[in-house]
Amino acid sequence: MAVKDSPTSWVNEHIQKYVETDGAEGHEWQPGVFTLLLTTKGRKSGELRRTALIYQKDGDNYVVVASQGGAPTHPSWYLNLQADNEAEVQVGADRFRARARTAGPDERDRLWKLMNEVWPAYSDYQKKTDREIPVVVLEPV
Repeated sequence: MAVKDSPTSWVNEHIQKYVETDGAEGHEWQPGVFTLLLTTKGRKSGELRRTALIYQKDGDNYVVVASQGGAPTHPSWYLNLQADNEAEVQVGADRFRARARTAGPDERDRLWKLMNEVWPAYSDYQKKTDREIPVVVLEPV
């Protein structure tokens, strides 16, 4: 099944470079800021959808934030994971299956701080919305 990449042009370009170079270009998006590619199954369409997300490692797991820049609604990829928590992840040249879960309150506080260390704008995004921005843990399977 073909994968549909993000409709946002700059994200789409980022994904294409990442895929074409096996992460040699795109894994480090900005100095010290690393991204992974997340492929989910569309909850309505059933199509595979791919996006690029900033991540941090937490032990063997990968942590991402469903910020959507502080928009009032959750990003589609997060809604897709709520419907089907199985996903495909690419980190650099490594590809693997993962199970996603939303971090609970205690864990979220620690992981939120971890993610804000690499991308301080998350705190600004949280101020722009009434929703609590989910922190998602991707557990390799």
